[in-house]
Amino acid sequence: MKRKYIAATAQLGPIAKDEPRSSAVARMIALLREAHSQGSKLVVFPELALTTFFPRWFFEDEATIDGYFETEMPNADVKPLFDAAVELNIGFYLGYAELVWQDGVKHRFNTSILVDGTGQIVGKYRKIHLPGHKEYESWRPFQHLEKRYFEHGDLGFPVFDAFGGTAGMCLCNDRRWPETFRVLGLRGAELVMLGYNTPLHYPPAPEHDHLQDFHNHLCMQAGAYANGCWVIATAKAGREEDCDLIAGSCIIAPTGEIVARTQGVGDEVALAEIDLDRCKELRDNVFNFNLHREPGDYAPICEPKYK
Repeated sequence: MKRKYIAATAQLGPIAKDEPRSSAVARMIALLREAHSQGSKLVVFPELALTTFFPRWFFEDEATIDGYFETEMPNADVKPLFDAAVELNIGFYLGYAELVWQDGVKHRFNTSILVDGTGQIVGKYRKIHLPGHKEYESWRPFQHLEKRYFEHGDLGFPVFDAFGGTAGMCLCNDRRWPETFRVLGLRGAELVMLGYNTPLHYPPAPEHDHLQDFHNHLCMQAGAYANGCWVIATAKAGREEDCDLIAGSCIIAPTGEIVARTQGVGDEVALAEIDLDRCKELRDNVFNFNLHREPGDYAPICEPKYK
């Protein structure tokens, strides 16, 4: 694939609690076809794109929890999306809840995969920065139980040779931590893809509610600029089961500039031509890691968590 091509962020509107995966997949296929019709070679879907954002509820029944997870990928519900990608020769990023058994032990991860135009999975990431809490908290208008339902990702921040260059992935809250982009940047990532489900209302600090869109773009624009990489970020947006999710899906250039952005809170694509060679504008100059980094002075970053 050329190092210059059209890519798309494919935002999803709300997914109802009782909406089947087949419906979500059909919506994504429609967005895939729309992006393809405009020349896109790569489409980025949201985090947990196959179901409603279930961590907003407290569940104790294991079968109910497991019902939101995928045990294989692709499975029967998701295979039509893979088939459409092969038909169109277009790649995609997809976020979903993953259940795996290892040595007889069940593990649950918040996962994303990167799929190429032949339908092959060429990369996998498991979310590291899990937000929220583990136990039911009655004072909240809705829960945010990612720490209950998911384990800390065990794959680190890998990069992959894909789509004409070096690609990396992360998920939602990962974008708020500069270390995410720096580790991917140090490993050569020229393109970082991520999906998110971000409530407009933040119960622990409601005085920040009006800043949610600003903070969303701030951290990603800074990550793109400080590491000389493209960022494609995609929301699940709109009012989902009485919870408002922010939109603002976008494509960000290595200069930190937003070059494409969705306009609404429903299903929508926004496209831009990305040129991976533009990464050199930053990496050969202001952020030349070999010339200007001073890792000897960064020790506190890797010290243990404060007690």
